[in-house]
Amino acid sequence: MIAVFDGHNDALTREDHRLIAGGRPGGHLDLPRMRAGGVRGGIFSVFTPSPTENSIPVPRDDGVLEYELAPPIETGRAAAHAAAAAGRLFALARQGQVRVARSVGDLDAAHGDEGPPAAVLHLEGAEAIGPSLESLELWYQAGLRSLGPVWSRANAFAHGVPFVSPSLPDTGPGLTAAGHELVARCRELGIMVDLSHLNEAGFWDVARAELGPLVASHSAAHRLCATSRNLTDAQLDEIGSSGGLVGVVFACAFLRPDFAEDPDTPLALIARHASYIAERIGAEHVALGSDFDGATIPAELGDVAGIPRVVDALAQAGFSDRELAAIAWSNWRRVLAAWWSA
Repeated sequence: MIAVFDGHNDALTREDHRLIAGGRPGGHLDLPRMRAGGVRGGIFSVFTPSPTENSIPVPRDDGVLEYELAPPIETGRAAAHAAAAAGRLFALARQGQVRVARSVGDLDAAHGDEGPPAAVLHLEGAEAIGPSLESLELWYQAGLRSLGPVWSRANAFAHGVPFVSPSLPDTGPGLTAAGHELVARCRELGIMVDLSHLNEAGFWDVARAELGPLVASHSAAHRLCATSRNLTDAQLDEIGSSGGLVGVVFACAFLRPDFAEDPDTPLALIARHASYIAERIGAEHVALGSDFDGATIPAELGDVAGIPRVVDALAQAGFSDRELAAIAWSNWRRVLAAWWSA
């Protein structure tokens, strides 16, 4: 079975997170199912929800699907929530269930043996850091190795892209002064900057800073699914030029041209997005970024144990064995190594 690294999951912030080690009756990801699917590593996201969320579309009469933008959250609330969620990952590591990946050596060890899988700690939205950045060093020392400046809401650092379909990701201003300082400090420490959920102006601000390979951990191709969360051809080209990658998301609404949250979505659509990106910028810039436990995924996939079916769909789409091995693991290893070599 091919070893897989998955670029994004939200398992730590599910209500049944206490069952991750032994197995959960629901959700998409736990450690037994990771083993069954050959997933030897992944990015474990810490996300703080807004106090109020609106899952009902905004009424519109023009055929556009829009959800109300989530309100900002305070640093204190985010810091407390994120610390608790990160603590769950460290508890799993203390029990020997995972190894928190702080270096490429940790990734290589997980890939090469039957021990615990590698788990990269990620903050999805930097509200827990605060604009002073005083706690970023503490988070790094604890094990933070990946950070998305925003989720799909504004904060002190940048503007998230709202959930609007169809729409371009060009939805507001770029990084704030604090945002520029944040991404520069991440580069200095060796924390990968993740551009998924960031609007287009923010994307180009990070690109112009030339900090490292550009990474969108869980996104897809806007040309195939014109939602605001996906990447335009120009963005894909820039990611390729930087040596970065796109973790192709499994979320049905970001794969389908009709944006439907429909689990009756074929795995061939994941392969179609991967093929489009590979044909445009090369297979070395394609990876996997499921969004397990954070989105509606194809019923044909089921959960993380079904990852081999995604690999099969990619093979059926024409990817070679060498390309499959890169998409499954080594592309992620390359970009993480580049960011962690600060």
